[in-house]
This record gives sequence, structure tokens and C-alpha cells, in this order.
Amino acid sequence: YANVIMPSIYGIICFLGIIGNCIVIYTIVKKTKFRCKHTVPDIFIFNLSVVDLLFLLGMPFLIHQLLGNGSWHFGATLCTIITALDTHSQITSTNILTVMTLDRYLATVHPLKSTYLRTPCIAAFVICLVWLLSFLTIIPVWMYAGLMPLNDGSVGCALLLPNPATDIYWFTLYQFMLAFALPLVIICVVYFKILQHMSTTVAPLPQRSVRVRTKKVTRMAVAICSTFFVCWAPFYFLQLVQLGIDKPPIAFFYAYNIAISLGYANSCINPFLYIALSETFKRQFMIAIRPAHEQFRVNNSMTEASVCLKLAPESTQQTQLSREYSHNSLPVTVAVH
Repeated sequence: YANVIMPSIYGIICFLGIIGNCIVIYTIVKKTKFRCKHTVPDIFIFNLSVVDLLFLLGMPFLIHQLLGNGSWHFGATLCTIITALDTHSQITSTNILTVMTLDRYLATVHPLKSTYLRTPCIAAFVICLVWLLSFLTIIPVWMYAGLMPLNDGSVGCALLLPNPATDIYWFTLYQFMLAFALPLVIICVVYFKILQHMSTTVAPLPQRSVRVRTKKVTRMAVAICSTFFVCWAPFYFLQLVQLGIDKPPIAFFYAYNIAISLGYANSCINPFLYIALSETFKRQFMIAIRPAHEQFRVNNSMTEASVCLKLAPESTQQTQLSREYSHNSLPVTVAVH
């Protein structure tokens, strides 16, 4: 189990996840070649893929530990870096999903009022704050991650808290609340508001195309958030259960390893969710991998214009529609029972 099955599962997750997230990053970066501006969802998905990729890069060290019965052969410095990177990626992913959910709320409930707020520049600034705050929240990991002597004379990589009897309890609750419970409550409340709004409003006919696109992006965001919490719930649940167990049974060991593999699998699943649920991303990917001599056969400027139009941010489309409304005196959104 420890030397064959789990390392094989981790290896498959790591391989597929790294390839999938590299495809997402390449596709979004390649978009700049066609002079198309990145949208707000592009920025969130790009950063989420970067976080997932960094998270997966720590898996080879985990596989090595499994094959070596928990021993660590890479030194104290790399132990601290890998442990901190692992924890930082978990918290950053949750924070990005929370921000993405708030963006979906603005795009769905306040599409016109949030036009000047939902810009790529502001989204990039918010993402920078997310990375910084996530880094600050894992300062205890940077301080206390290090090498721990094992019974066979080797050393392992672990979090060496000053007073394990009490510190482990508080650190586990700290991580559970910050990286799982609090974001879950926020995301559930916000999506409840979104669904409530979408079920009780109708839009003028010209705005229906924008609403359809907004629903598609929102559906993808819901799928990403749901997958994240389903994959990570067993891990955090077992973390809490472990606080009340002095000597965990062997069944707990098996369940805990499966929970860890589910957490890593989440970073592998995300890219395939983008491909399955986003027609825009599929279109971007096909354009990105198309050979250079076949990209523009008819007319360069016309093709670029059509590509940019298809991939235009919601805020741009909504601004154009708002101008049409003011010119044609169309009715505004009306709430119905």
C-alpha cells in the first residue's frame, strides 16, 4: 500500500495535474498574441492554475517520503520551503475561489453598476493582496517546519511546534477555519444570493446573450468551488478527528492517505473542468495550439477582431448594451415573483 499503490496514485495525479495546469497557463498567456485583453475570469483562472501547479510540484517529495517510510533526504531548508509552499497553496486556492465567487456576485446581481469595478487592473490588484495575505497567514509554518528524528535513525520533515500538546490543537483549528470553514460559509451564502437573484429576475431581450454567458461562467465557478470543498472536506474532517485520538488505528492511516490524495486530485481536476464547461476556453485553446502559418488565412485584422469580440470581457459587453438601452429607451431589469 505505502510502497506501490499510493505512490502510483500520487504519480498519476501529479503527471496529469502538471500537464493540465500547464495547458491552462499556456492558453491564457498565448491570448495576448492576438491583442485581446485578459478578462477578469482569465486572471482568476490563471492564478488558480499557478497555485495548483506549485502545489503539485511538491508531490514528488511526498512520493519519495512514502517510498522511504517517511524519511527526508533533502535537507532542512528544502523541508521548510516545501512544507510552507504546500500550506500556502491550500490557503491561496481557497482565497482565490472566495474572490472569484464575489466577482460572480457582482457580474450577476449588479452587472451594470460593477462595470468600473470589475476590471483586469483591479482584479490583478486583488489577486496580489490574496497572495500577500496568504503568505502572512502561514508564518507559523515558516517558523516551525523542520527535521524530526525518526525511530530508525533517519529524519523526517514535519511541523515542530513548541508545545505539541496544545499547539497542535490550536494550529489545526486555525488552519481549518482559515482554509476551509470560513471560506465555505462565505461562498455558500454568496452563491445562494446569486441563485436567488437569477430565479427572480428577467432581463430585456438584447441583454439575454450577456446573461447566458454570465450563467455559463457562474456555472463553471460553482463547479470549481464545489469540487474544491468536496475534495478537501475529508482531509479537514480527519484532521479534526485526529485531535481526539491518541493512537490512530491502521484504518485511519489508510483513510488519511486517501484524503490527502483527494486534496491533490483537486488541483488535477480543475483544468479539465475549464475544458469541459467553458466554450470560451476551448476556443482559446484551439487558437493557441494552431500553427502560426494557419492562424490568419483570410484577413489578419478581421480575424483578430472576431477573436477579441468572442472573448470580450463581460464588462465591455455590458457597457455597450447599457449605451444601447439609453439610446433606445429600453426597460431596465424587472423583479418578478
